Amino acid sequence: MTDDPVAEFNRWLEEARAAGVSAPEAMTLATADADGRPSARMLLLKGADERGFTFFSGYESRKGRELDENPRAALVVYWQPLGRQVRVEGTVRRVSAEESDAYWATRPPRSRAAAAASRQSEPIESRDGLQAEFEQLLPGDEVPRPERWGGYVLEPDAIELWQHRDDRLHERVRYTRSLDGWRAELLSP
Repeated sequence: MTDDPVAEFNRWLEEARAAGVSAPEAMTLATADADGRPSARMLLLKGADERGFTFFSGYESRKGRELDENPRAALVVYWQPLGRQVRVEGTVRRVSAEESDAYWATRPPRSRAAAAASRQSEPIESRDGLQAEFEQLLPGDEVPRPERWGGYVLEPDAIELWQHRDDRLHERVRYTRSLDGWRAELLSP
């Protein structure tokens, strides 16, 4: 067991990259609305550090609306070839506009145009209309970040590291945050 589950997560992520795992940053994010109705979807994790686990999305999307109503979430990253899973639970907050702008600037022009054209999760009249709006944004490299799009950080209060074992006696360690750091406990598989 480690004293720093975020550092261990990053070590596992690097091992997944080195092993050639396809999309090792892919994660499932689970949210719930104000009434507790859950929903989950796949996203890409953009970083994990002492603040938490960072991802970017539309603020007006279903997940964005749910996070406004209920700023708690859970995420799962699973690297099947390595037999490893990480579960994270905590409070979610938006990152600063400056951090969102900085990440936006690293995105390829087509990705910026797609995010600017899309009103994520909203019904559309037609695919052709969305495509036309996307193409209208494409000629320039300077597509500005819409205010409706930006980053979030999930600030963990619990992180679980799970390692597969063929005999089904998997290793599970749950870390819970306390005032003086992380407390680790082994869990039965």
